[in-house]
Amino acid sequence: MLRTPETRTAAAKVPAVTLGFWIIKVLATTVGETGGDTVSMSWLGETSGAASAVNGYLVGTLIFGVALGLLVAAQVGARRFNPWLYWATIVASTTCGTTLADFADRSLGVGYPGGSLILLGCVLASLFAWYRTLGTIAAGSVTGSRAELFYWITITFSQTLGTALGDWAADGGLGYGGGALAFGTCLLALVAAYYATSISRVALFWTAFILTRPLGATVGDWFDKPRAQGGLDVSRPVASLILAAAIVLLIAVLPQRASRHPEAAEAV
Repeated sequence: MLRTPETRTAAAKVPAVTLGFWIIKVLATTVGETGGDTVSMSWLGETSGAASAVNGYLVGTLIFGVALGLLVAAQVGARRFNPWLYWATIVASTTCGTTLADFADRSLGVGYPGGSLILLGCVLASLFAWYRTLGTIAAGSVTGSRAELFYWITITFSQTLGTALGDWAADGGLGYGGGALAFGTCLLALVAAYYATSISRVALFWTAFILTRPLGATVGDWFDKPRAQGGLDVSRPVASLILAAAIVLLIAVLPQRASRHPEAAEAV
């Protein structure tokens, strides 16, 4: 006997989008900035000015790129949502995004505008390919390996784009405090649009996801840059450890549940 299609709900391997999600996301983007700069600048000496110094941005990108690849493989191979694995992968994407954006902006000579435009094109291309392949780019639809791969590719490009935008704003005249204020205001505008308009929730999510990255980048730079440059002159490793501890605490304390995505069951 034929049955009419019924709606079922599939659990995704990404967290539900809640206030706690966005708080941890901002902290993860901030530690990505301080952590990435710790490796590429402080430890590898990218800012030392020595002609014989290795390209810290490139080496840092390779280090974090390998870590990101391993974590994404573990995330795709996992059977269910694991908050510790998910947020570790997010942090790896933010640190890799930091060093990759710095490499594109500075070592390749394209500058902040050129790097931002290239990375914006990468984000849009990834979203377009994802939509054409699976018919949706909603984060809650990440229930299979193909969707997960598109999700993590898009996230890595968005984290890299956000780094470039944050550096562009801070170095372009706004400063670290002004940049953080500008991106924070943009995020508040998105919150208002969420509650006051019928704009696509998917579009609002990805816009907010991108903008939280430059907010974290400017806050991270504000922590570790010298006071003469408008920063607090906090040690990059120390700032990274403080932020990482805060993330661990919030993951342990705040409720973490998988996002759920409605699907139409096949008629039998």
